[in-house]
Amino acid sequence: MLSGIFVVSGARNLRNPERLVPAAKPVTDRVTPLIQNLHPRIPTDTETLIRANAATQLVGGLMLATGRFSRPAALVLAATLVPTTAAGHPFWNNDDPAARNNNQIHFLKNLGLLGGLLLAAADTEGRPGMRWRAGHRIDHSRRSVKRAVRTARREAKIAVRSAATARRMPG
Repeated sequence: MLSGIFVVSGARNLRNPERLVPAAKPVTDRVTPLIQNLHPRIPTDTETLIRANAATQLVGGLMLATGRFSRPAALVLAATLVPTTAAGHPFWNNDDPAARNNNQIHFLKNLGLLGGLLLAAADTEGRPGMRWRAGHRIDHSRRSVKRAVRTARREAKIAVRSAATARRMPG
């Protein structure tokens, strides 16, 4: 259910990004220098960035909906939601009370979606997470090393006793 809005809006914005350009331009103008620092050949025009965001939301939404790589997909969708929310619903800039209220509602809705995506990204579906598995593997390795050390000491003591016994016996 969480993925539906990303699939629909991603497909819509991919087909028709022009309608979002005026709202997105202030945000894309801020990130353009960062993108150009990454690589100068990456396109930085507003319409292309809107299309890239839309395609990411469409693919991420489909991945989340189908359960394929759902945790990384949820993280990617959460990352795309931040600029989308900042560009699309800056209620703090509205002078008209009705527009301010509408943008505030959508801003809060997106915050709720962000929370849901972060929960989906953290959800291990009942399976142990990476942190638990790594800790468990480390503990298992520690026990194995301790066991090997105890065994080596025991075998060294046996070897010393055998050598001492062999020296005392007449040949």
